[in-house]
Amino acid sequence: MPQDNTVVIEDAELIFRNFTGKEGMYNREGDRSFAIKLNESQADMLVKDGWNVKTLKPREEDEGPQPYLSVSVEYDKGRPPTIVMITSRGRTQLDKASVEALDDVDIQQADLILRPYDWNVNGNTGRKAYLQALYLTVNEDPLQLKYGDIATVAGPMMERTGSYVPREE
Repeated sequence: MPQDNTVVIEDAELIFRNFTGKEGMYNREGDRSFAIKLNESQADMLVKDGWNVKTLKPREEDEGPQPYLSVSVEYDKGRPPTIVMITSRGRTQLDKASVEALDDVDIQQADLILRPYDWNVNGNTGRKAYLQALYLTVNEDPLQLKYGDIATVAGPMMERTGSYVPREE
């Protein structure tokens, strides 16, 4: 583990993605977050260092419990995270407005850096994980690859005839 207490996890599997910050049963409106599955050695190391590792119950009889870590994505306090989406067209740095696209993409690979926040409230303590950096490669389907280099046209829609029709304002 680096001396600054950050944790680097390569080839992470992201679950419970909520980069939009939608309110849900386990989430307040505006709280952007996701979780990552951990292998046993990662989970043991993080628990030893005080991180709040949780466990998913097995879905199948032959499965064991799955350790995971919840990660907060914070834009409004401190330095915002670096989030880069990689496709066949190149790298795109995402910001607070565009990061919600990650809720729906098919992830091929994700590498990330987590930074800890040690909290103490009314005698209770813990270590929360915040996203510092995420580099995410998108798994593109054959049509995305075929048509990915064609420029996106912003503006009025095309009629069935294919002719350009200006919008009435």
